[in-house]
Amino acid sequence: MIDWRIHFETGLKYADFLKKYGSELHHQRWRSNLDAITLTDHQKTVLSSFKRHMKVFCLSGTWCGDCASQCPIFEHIVQAAPEGLIDLRYVDRDAVSPDLGPWIKINGGQRVPALIFISEDNFEVARYGEKTLAKIRDEAAKLDGTSCSLGFANSVADNLRAAVVAEWVDQFERAQLILRLSARLREKYGD
Repeated sequence: MIDWRIHFETGLKYADFLKKYGSELHHQRWRSNLDAITLTDHQKTVLSSFKRHMKVFCLSGTWCGDCASQCPIFEHIVQAAPEGLIDLRYVDRDAVSPDLGPWIKINGGQRVPALIFISEDNFEVARYGEKTLAKIRDEAAKLDGTSCSLGFANSVADNLRAAVVAEWVDQFERAQLILRLSARLREKYGD
């Protein structure tokens, strides 16, 4: 069994992660995408209704175009939730603990970004990643052989970006609802 408490604590907040692992080019890509992302009013309402604290472990890489385009979405999600309710930490794929590596593979590899949603008492709640269904459909339709985009903001069509944002918001909501419906946590909080 994975002790998520230990692994989660090795993670860094967004700015610290970029500072430690990113070059200036990486910073520009991530910042450009952060600026291009918006949440709808409905998405903000959903996220602001969260009640349970949740930890989110993000396996990522500053060099990865998919991370550059998707991880900034997570920051918007964190900001839209009640303050402090979502504790999101980033862990560099190439610096992950060797004892954790085999447990977090997707399709035989350490794909990024990958999120593991964790309860306040360190139980795994859900996983999602490397790419959303909308992004996979877009890539499959092109079948150009590219496995990872460069992550530039202008390389993502607005309708694709909106679909990817919506899917990530849905995954955060799904994890939140699992926590909200947990008999263990409902008993703890009397709700």
